[in-house]
Amino acid sequence: MNTLLKSSLLSLALASLPAATWAHGPDAPHQGGIRSAPAAGVQAPYDIVHTRISTEGNIAIFHMAVSGEAGATRPTSTGRLAGSAVFSYVWPTSLDPAVVGFEPRAGILAFAVTSHPDFDDTPLYDENGDGDPTNDGGVWHSHWVVLQPDPVCGSDALKIVDIPEGAKPRLPKTWPGLPILIDSPGWWPAIDNDTVEVRVPFDDIGVIQGKSFDGVTAALRVNESVHAPLVCVADVFKVASGDLSLPGVVDR
Repeated sequence: MNTLLKSSLLSLALASLPAATWAHGPDAPHQGGIRSAPAAGVQAPYDIVHTRISTEGNIAIFHMAVSGEAGATRPTSTGRLAGSAVFSYVWPTSLDPAVVGFEPRAGILAFAVTSHPDFDDTPLYDENGDGDPTNDGGVWHSHWVVLQPDPVCGSDALKIVDIPEGAKPRLPKTWPGLPILIDSPGWWPAIDNDTVEVRVPFDDIGVIQGKSFDGVTAALRVNESVHAPLVCVADVFKVASGDLSLPGVVDR
């Protein structure tokens, strides 16, 4: 159990009224991982019913299914960075952040699929194919992020870890240049009907096999002052396990 993650998000998770989780049977539509009952109080595109991480060769497959059409709703554009929203499908894990290029033990490593129309954080990629790689933050895309609690974000709330001015921490090669611990690796999310899925290659797939995980849908928000903490978890829509206990195990 990742006690840091559990204690930091539990109050928000309870507010979202997550469904109970069940073990999978052989006839379940989504095999393995964490299965969650639909919740009437959660928007269907973010109402998690199944979360899984599995591996094929050197590829880890991050899978999440919802009770409605995945990705159907996105944040409304405000026309400015300050106070803008980020909608996300997130897999918190027990992986050490060093596995993907951050400093060891820097926080909680999570994989995320996000949409945010008011800014772009994938400068190496042109997701909408219009020739401009700086205008497509609203297109669903993937990140690694490192999370830590910060009371400035709210009681028991998390933030994406800030990089203090002048600090030079270890960062992935595809870090997008923002002053936070975020990576923009370019792994394209496949969103089809009720499912979000991303295939992520690893040099050593053994680093993820047997690790624990959970599933979260949430809205993050950019600080109104655009100062640290730059990005806070503002609203948890649903937690797959219901209690942030990271009960999922890769390949089970």
